[in-house]
Amino acid sequence: MTAPDASAGHALQQLQGLRAELARSQQQVADMAAAQEEFLRAVSHDLRAPLRHVTSYGALVREVMGDLPPEVAQGAEVQEALGFLATMDQSARRMGLMIDGLQALVRASRAPLRLQPVPLADAMAQARATLAPAEAGRSVEWHVDADLPTLHADPVLLQELLVQLLGNALKFTRPVAQPRITVRADGAPAGCVAFTLQDNGVGFDPARAGSLFGVFQRLHRETEFDGVGAGLALCRAVAQRHGAAVAAMAAPGAGCTVRVAWPVAALPAEAAQEPAAL
Repeated sequence: MTAPDASAGHALQQLQGLRAELARSQQQVADMAAAQEEFLRAVSHDLRAPLRHVTSYGALVREVMGDLPPEVAQGAEVQEALGFLATMDQSARRMGLMIDGLQALVRASRAPLRLQPVPLADAMAQARATLAPAEAGRSVEWHVDADLPTLHADPVLLQELLVQLLGNALKFTRPVAQPRITVRADGAPAGCVAFTLQDNGVGFDPARAGSLFGVFQRLHRETEFDGVGAGLALCRAVAQRHGAAVAAMAAPGAGCTVRVAWPVAALPAEAAQEPAAL
């Protein structure tokens, strides 16, 4: 074997070794993701039964207290107990919402992808119709581009993503006298399309943007805005399933802009495709 042949053979062996190592790494990532999804599924399922017991017990205690004589029912100890029950009910409702969020994440991560062309303008209109009760009684100024792209996506999962993003825009513009929501197509690198969703709501501290898409992450107090902080984690899961990327920029009191970059030919994340560049 000549020197060039030996060198080429050695390079080929190195390349094969790197490919094998990459395949092992990808399999490890896939196994870890599957284990995490299974953990979330088990936790969300197993917590339902004790939560039902807690809420049922609270209702039973109230029923018993309802049979007490008025002079006893109005006593300080009974009123204090009713206050404890109200706190327990509130916590149980919150836990129920958190479990719902976990189950939505599991569904988004495991549901089979049924990819097809989805005109984004139509999907936006459907999401707005779903959110009509949240907009009722308000004068929201909408600006939606007519030339929004068509996405290669699972229409059900895409709808979940859009409902979450538009729902957040509606929620966080509630304190604003004239709420405004803008959806427009945005520039993107080759092989991608992109769109932005901008509102003039309360915004958030950009220093905390890194945790924005985590599970149960909240950037505002629960007394100000409802929710448990699972919506954007769901958006990230849906985007990742399609090889897409989502990011948010904001400043306190200056609104929020969410940018979504979507591959022209989206593939499921399990195909080991890199996310679209933002």
